[in-house]
Amino acid sequence: MNSYEKYNLKEVINASGKMTILGVSKVSDEVLAAQQFGGQHFFEMADLTIQTGKHIANLLGAEDGIVVSSASAGIAQSVAGVIGEGNSYHVYHPFTNQITKREIILPKGHNVDYGTPVEVMVELGGGQVVEAGYANMCSAEHLEMMITPNTAAILYIKSHHTVQKSMVTVDEAAAVAKRHKLPLIVDAAAEEDLVKYREAGADLVIYSGAKALGGPSSGLVIGKASYIEWVRLQGKGIGRAMKIGKENILGLTTAIEEYVRDGSESGTSMKARLEPFIKALNQLPHLQASVEQDGAGREIYRAKVQIKDSAPLSAIEVIKKLKEGQIAIYTREYRGNNGIIEFDIRAVNEKEMQQIVTRLAEILK
Repeated sequence: MNSYEKYNLKEVINASGKMTILGVSKVSDEVLAAQQFGGQHFFEMADLTIQTGKHIANLLGAEDGIVVSSASAGIAQSVAGVIGEGNSYHVYHPFTNQITKREIILPKGHNVDYGTPVEVMVELGGGQVVEAGYANMCSAEHLEMMITPNTAAILYIKSHHTVQKSMVTVDEAAAVAKRHKLPLIVDAAAEEDLVKYREAGADLVIYSGAKALGGPSSGLVIGKASYIEWVRLQGKGIGRAMKIGKENILGLTTAIEEYVRDGSESGTSMKARLEPFIKALNQLPHLQASVEQDGAGREIYRAKVQIKDSAPLSAIEVIKKLKEGQIAIYTREYRGNNGIIEFDIRAVNEKEMQQIVTRLAEILK
């Protein structure tokens, strides 16, 4: 009896992407073996945290790093770290009125809800969000004009959820931070490049361990050694409520080793796997399928399906029906109101693609 049967759960085809609501990623046998070793052995946890962080930093060419429980925890603990600046009193009294330098400047178009609002994680870390610019634009000048003596850091969210047009770049944000001697924190949770944001001038960069890296539920913060030490110190403060187990520390460290060694699936491979899927979809009535690249410019290609006006159901209704089948099929539904459904095939095999085609045929007959 598998877990679907034991707990009366639906089987899921994840054509949505590496999404938290579906458990994010599948992990490799090598990662599972590392988790098993961690689960069956004991460690001096402080040493494990330091040594795995340094090992990851060496792999990525960073000064230091730390494995945390999630990218969200990485935001909260990074914010707490730059506010406290290594102050032990702050660790034990993170929301004390004695510390007033708490402002975290964030482009307005980056203050998004990615499952929880960015500002919730900033506030959890004791920060106060100060929005720069406007919903449709933010320049380096907009960032600069919001800096005050109470500014603790600049936060930049690199995500498909954020506004993409007319936005300050990481390089420009880093230049502003450097001019004003402020740390720049970049949340790059789902990003695949583990080097470019540090090279652009970020002091702390945050990744989800379970998204592009293909690790277990976890997060990674890498960057300058002094700032990482401040983040690590939060384990005695707010980070205690976000601690990660030894199994997942070792699992993520192994996943990063694999990622550095093997990389992720190439765009060329995705397009090749999409070709027969697109062809099969275009044989169905009431829809038009094509290949489309990720809107944030990542090397990710998906099936874009336009539900035609002749269809008996709207795109929103089709999305709902796909989830309601015997096997729940999850898609990217951000453009459903415009009649568009996207299928991310990174975690979808050939058999599952055929199941998707069959289910769409049933829904649209």
